[in-house]
Amino acid sequence: MLPEQSRRLEAIFIVATLFAASCLFLLNLANHYLWQDEAQTALISKTILTHGVPLGYDGKNYLSQELGAEYGENYLWRWHTWLPFYVAAASFRLFGANTFSARLPFALFGIGTVVLAYFFAKSLWKSPRAGVVTSTLLLLSVPFLILSRQCRYYSMAAFFSLLCLYAYANILERKKYSHVVFVVSATLLFHTHYIYCATLLVTVVLHTLLCHRDAARKVVLSSAVVVAISLPFIIWLAGIRYGDRYGTGLFDAARVAGSGKKYFLHVATHVFSPLLLLVPACVGAANWIRTKSLFPKDAVVWNKLFLLILFIALNVIALSLTNPAPFFRYLAPLIPVFYVITGFIINSAMNVHVALGPVLMAVLVFMSPLSDYLYEITHDYDGPIEGISKYLNDNGNRDDTVAITYGDLPLKFYTSMRVVGGLTGEDLAPAKKAEWIILRNHVICRKDYNVLQYLLKNVPWHMYQRITIDYPDIPFENRESPDEHRFRTTTDASKVVVFRRVKNSRGQGNSPSRKYPDVRQ
Repeated sequence: MLPEQSRRLEAIFIVATLFAASCLFLLNLANHYLWQDEAQTALISKTILTHGVPLGYDGKNYLSQELGAEYGENYLWRWHTWLPFYVAAASFRLFGANTFSARLPFALFGIGTVVLAYFFAKSLWKSPRAGVVTSTLLLLSVPFLILSRQCRYYSMAAFFSLLCLYAYANILERKKYSHVVFVVSATLLFHTHYIYCATLLVTVVLHTLLCHRDAARKVVLSSAVVVAISLPFIIWLAGIRYGDRYGTGLFDAARVAGSGKKYFLHVATHVFSPLLLLVPACVGAANWIRTKSLFPKDAVVWNKLFLLILFIALNVIALSLTNPAPFFRYLAPLIPVFYVITGFIINSAMNVHVALGPVLMAVLVFMSPLSDYLYEITHDYDGPIEGISKYLNDNGNRDDTVAITYGDLPLKFYTSMRVVGGLTGEDLAPAKKAEWIILRNHVICRKDYNVLQYLLKNVPWHMYQRITIDYPDIPFENRESPDEHRFRTTTDASKVVVFRRVKNSRGQGNSPSRKYPDVRQ
């Protein structure tokens, strides 16, 4: 094929990918209300608009989920690095503080990651076809789509991690400006989430020392520049009270091993099926029949595979050592890398017979919940936070106080009321005179269980009217984990109950009648 024709086809593919990605990432983006974690990012980002820096208190409500451990003096946020907050704040400045603008920049980073995956896989494997397979499968990856539609750092971490690996591969090929791209992208990755930056730097330094000693000096120097640029923030972050919440169990051997096992199951179930490993086995058999050689003895190819596998392995180890729980979302930067490997495997199969590529891709898509996802982005969804927020806005006023067991942060985003309870660890005394009390039907953790017990024992329930709202009281508005994500409105759950303080009560006996469950975890 002539170079001009090749460029034209590539341009057509990129435009088609951007169009399809815009539909899959952006359609119905605001239909699901923000859930607890998303609302935290959105609320902290809003404080930037008024104070210039991210805070854990907005003047009316506390924004903690860890009993106040996330911020320091003057409520300055120290639990996460700040770039995602500034990205969301910029979106709020342009489009207003709403659900769509909260998620928009992260969805755009998801789209960018799909396009970047094409160029990285194409360059890495020296095959436009491998790039097409990689980006197409990433585009149709429902777990990645869900993560990228969250008002959270996940898609940014995926984008900058992939860009760093791309820049590093270009450094090895001595391409112009690759060092600059590496330093900039790695620095931005640090300010997205420092754990991923640390594992990325260790990955490239180890890979260079083991496989490319001739480039070691430049790679180590570039990595050192990233550390130097980030050093003031590293020193400042060292003062966070992370250990107050998780320190006693973080390095427990049994917990670390359990986390590693859980991550393996996450990957095998939702990202990279072990059945894919049958493909290179079959390709090797075909090569043996034709050439009496199982695999091409191309050291460069194995070197590149080692880079990707090393990156994955070091991230899983780091996450197993440091995470509070092995949530799927922490694997976000690994998902595109797994698809780069998948692209290589399928492209190799197509060298045996071109029809194997479409067949394998069709099987992978068929095994995914893509039809459920398409339903989600084309239909309405109702969750408990939507119901509670709408009811409070329609029937209360901005000076009201709301006490709630779990789900406090979304209410702080969608209403202008004072909201107490949740996971903030604040004084619950205002709940005794709150205009609204909400006892969620599910206990998420010990923190909101303690709030529940306080409310049950201290609220004068004879002064409250029980109101049932026609919205399902499921544990979360929705979740980013593919195991817990709901593509459709739940129809078989109990309804949300709200208690409203009434004047001149004569003791109607409106105390909660539900039997609330024991703490979940």
